Amino acid sequence: MPLPAQFLPDPLPADPMPIAAQWLALARERRDQPNPNAMVVATVGTDGRPSARVVLCKELVANPGYITFYTNYDSHKGREIEAHPQVAIVMHWDHLHRQLRIEGRVRRTPAHESDAYFRTRPWQRRIGAWASAQSRPVDSRAALERAVVDTARRFGTPIPGPEDLPEQRDLGADIPRPPNWGGYDVHAEAVELWIEGESRIHDRARWTRSVQFGATESAPVIYGNWSCTRLQP
Repeated sequence: MPLPAQFLPDPLPADPMPIAAQWLALARERRDQPNPNAMVVATVGTDGRPSARVVLCKELVANPGYITFYTNYDSHKGREIEAHPQVAIVMHWDHLHRQLRIEGRVRRTPAHESDAYFRTRPWQRRIGAWASAQSRPVDSRAALERAVVDTARRFGTPIPGPEDLPEQRDLGADIPRPPNWGGYDVHAEAVELWIEGESRIHDRARWTRSVQFGATESAPVIYGNWSCTRLQP
């Protein structure tokens, strides 16, 4: 399948998120890389030190403009997000010659949405979510494997193993979502779209807007209007 035009529209669109969604959809369709929804998420600790890791984008909602990923809230990234709820995201599709950068404010995905997503996960991964105290020290690999065995027995499932690939079977076991596991929604405050150009004369543009959260997690998010500009490569 041929690639679409190698330049951003001129004039630039008022909202960058539909283009971002199109790029992700194209990457998923082509599958030029094993995880086309992989993205780097960078956080900042209370000491001001940044850290980054790769997670999977589970949803990109073009309107109103946010990205969702799931994790253990007690993990290193979860603790940093709770202390400083702003992150930076990078998705790079080398075969498509495109890159998406997002900076935004974060709050937890509504509990009912995290519950619904958790139920779609294969039972082995649900067991793993309960068994792993993500980012915490563990005495040995054997100790981690014992935690998996204990968790499987607790929920009455077989012990997950190499022969139990998540895509092959699902026992339908009633394994609820752990209270410290769920989604984060990254509400975009800044978006940069990048297309690789010949002689490194790339095509870049950046959009910014304001994002305001209400006093509670159920309060609506207030979005400002986007402003945009092209950037030097």
